[in-house]
Amino acid sequence: MTPPNPHELHAYGADGSDGTESTWDQPGGELPGAETAGARYAGDRAAADGIRARAERVPSPRAGGEGAESGAALSHDVLRSLLGAWALAACSAAETEAVEEHLGECGGCADEARRLREAVGLLHRPEPLDLDPTLRTRVLETCLTRRPPLIPVPDWADAYDAETARLDALLQDFGDAEWHAPVRLRWFGAEGGAGRRTTVAGVIAHLLSVDGLVATALGLEDPLAEALAEQAHGTTGPAERTEAFWRASHYPQTRHVREPWRDQSHRLVRTASFTGGRARGFEVSYGDFALPLHDAMLDRAFECWVHAEDIAKAVDYPYDPPAPRHLGKLIDLAIRMLPAVLAAGPPAPPGTVLLEIEGSPYGNKYVIPLDPRAPDADQVAQVALDGVEFCRLAAGHVSPEEAAAGQKGDREAIRTVLTATASLSRM
Repeated sequence: MTPPNPHELHAYGADGSDGTESTWDQPGGELPGAETAGARYAGDRAAADGIRARAERVPSPRAGGEGAESGAALSHDVLRSLLGAWALAACSAAETEAVEEHLGECGGCADEARRLREAVGLLHRPEPLDLDPTLRTRVLETCLTRRPPLIPVPDWADAYDAETARLDALLQDFGDAEWHAPVRLRWFGAEGGAGRRTTVAGVIAHLLSVDGLVATALGLEDPLAEALAEQAHGTTGPAERTEAFWRASHYPQTRHVREPWRDQSHRLVRTASFTGGRARGFEVSYGDFALPLHDAMLDRAFECWVHAEDIAKAVDYPYDPPAPRHLGKLIDLAIRMLPAVLAAGPPAPPGTVLLEIEGSPYGNKYVIPLDPRAPDADQVAQVALDGVEFCRLAAGHVSPEEAAAGQKGDREAIRTVLTATASLSRM
């Protein structure tokens, strides 16, 4: 069976059916109806392939020379072949004029052009394809207003709940290359800036190790107990646990570390929720210091966000700061821990520094005494910081010299407070 000439044939779909309302001429014969034509060619795949192959060889108007540019009439097949380029605004002026004139006359091509334009619009969406980072919180709030939880997550644990969920969402599509991407953990030590090289999987192992301190304080099983039975004997601090866990792994950490970290974070939130008003009796030991459970959960939320930023930077992916109400809690935690750090440092002359933190929903002015024994001393300096920048300073990701956006007064007093803030950081 010989297929009709493709130059006398309108565009056909993949099933051999006519995509327009037009008909084709059959030399020496009658004009068959759409049903007759469909029945005639639907069962003959070889003939359909021949039609398709010949239709693909319809010459482009540019390849044909001066046809399009000179204003010569273009055939239906050529105009239909230009619809994709027209939808992408890739046609010449003459081609565009010819296509648009044809669209006013051919309903089938007009429908196809509309579908192509809609598809192009999806390919070039101006807004990002990522979900709004506040979507999870808004959905939960809406659900909880309709049916309050029997056991709600306490407000001192919701920042940890949110930050672990955000990090888990970042990790879910990582392939092997991303899990082994190099990451540098940074903090501020006695000698200034310090660091430790690891991988994305190594960072999650670090979070798993330190979160285990909170887990054991709550009576949960330490996920590293077996792995650290020998290596971690007598070591209880975050850095020692992490190093021991890394040494206990015979091979580099892989994606498999994500499951135990995620399961542990879920158990921590659930158990913290069950503690209710009894939480004030719990303390979490970090080796050389301890934190109340409320502050320990905020500390873990803080570190989860900071290391999530480290991971996102390693794989070149954007990552937003915490929600404002959570960010405010993290700022408040760092401010409350500053007096202890200042008291443990070299003696400082009496005086206070007014620290202004922009972007904190809990108030932005904090009076920091250089000597905690003299909290009512005169103000000797004032320093202004952005809230996110202050947290990055407290995480050791920004040096004291780079942190302050505005300074006024005693430079030595300002340096003392900023250095104490950076000293809050650790591995």
